[in-house]
Amino acid sequence: MLTRSKFVLAILFAALPLALIAALLSGPVSVDLGAALSQGWHSDSSDAVILWQLRLPRALLAILVGAALGMGGAAMQGMLRNPLAEPALLGVSSGAALAAILLLYYGLAWQSGWLLPALAIFGAFCAVACVWMLAGRGASASRLVLAGVAINAFLSALMALALNYAPSMFAMQEIVFWLLGSLANRGWDQLLLALPFILFGGILLYCARNYLRALSLGEDSAASLGFRGRRYPLLVLLGIASAVGAAVAVAGTIGFVGLVVPHLTRPLVKQDPGRLLWSSALAGALLLLLADIVVINFVGAQELRIGAVTAFIGAPFFFWLIVSARRGQQL
Repeated sequence: MLTRSKFVLAILFAALPLALIAALLSGPVSVDLGAALSQGWHSDSSDAVILWQLRLPRALLAILVGAALGMGGAAMQGMLRNPLAEPALLGVSSGAALAAILLLYYGLAWQSGWLLPALAIFGAFCAVACVWMLAGRGASASRLVLAGVAINAFLSALMALALNYAPSMFAMQEIVFWLLGSLANRGWDQLLLALPFILFGGILLYCARNYLRALSLGEDSAASLGFRGRRYPLLVLLGIASAVGAAVAVAGTIGFVGLVVPHLTRPLVKQDPGRLLWSSALAGALLLLLADIVVINFVGAQELRIGAVTAFIGAPFFFWLIVSARRGQQL
């Protein structure tokens, strides 16, 4: 017999392919989905080109990026034992963003389709390495947070400096639009580049699931259960850097997904940090895909940035969370 939590997770799992179909049917041009699928990849018909070359890679990338952000947020909150933690706290997003901004600043991003995301992934790993070295051996959760805040502030200052001295208005516009996050004009190249890094990060986080469970009892309890040393925290950090860094590299900085999704799914898995990884990945993929459907169907002179949509979703959630907490105290 299905429990309530398993029933809700089953609904989320069933809703994902339905949302994928809705994404493939969304857009300013109507497409005969059945005909485009039957015609196949190599067809030159307009329906097939729109489906296979434009809408399908974008929808799959939304699923992949949303899953990476959701899983990364759950892992970060589990490792720091802080429900308000998110991957950006350790400079992962800022490291990837700074590398991308430098390419946009010097006008090198358009020389190759994979150059910007590849260097952004490298920037994410460099940021995490700096946090790890600054925190030092045997760093506690609070010291990791302090190191992450310091590195994040420094990288943010460098990004502001690049914006301030942008060589042209066009370069500044491209930098700002990239920072807002978007899945527009993304294709198979970006999807195939991000896929191995996100899968690798997911595997690392899966290997660290029991460490996250033990850590929920406290650092001393986790050490008494055999999870001592620097190996396990490093495993989590590398997993987050790989998955979230790749997501930011191909889609820009998309906020609130890694913060909100673990909050929503935590009651469904009975506060289990190990199971929270996969429920957050599923919910994050669904949330970002639905947000992208809103973006695609938004009619305007310029496409709405998906980072703005996720912010509009995330902010009311935290308003509701604060109001619920106040009511609980009054009761």
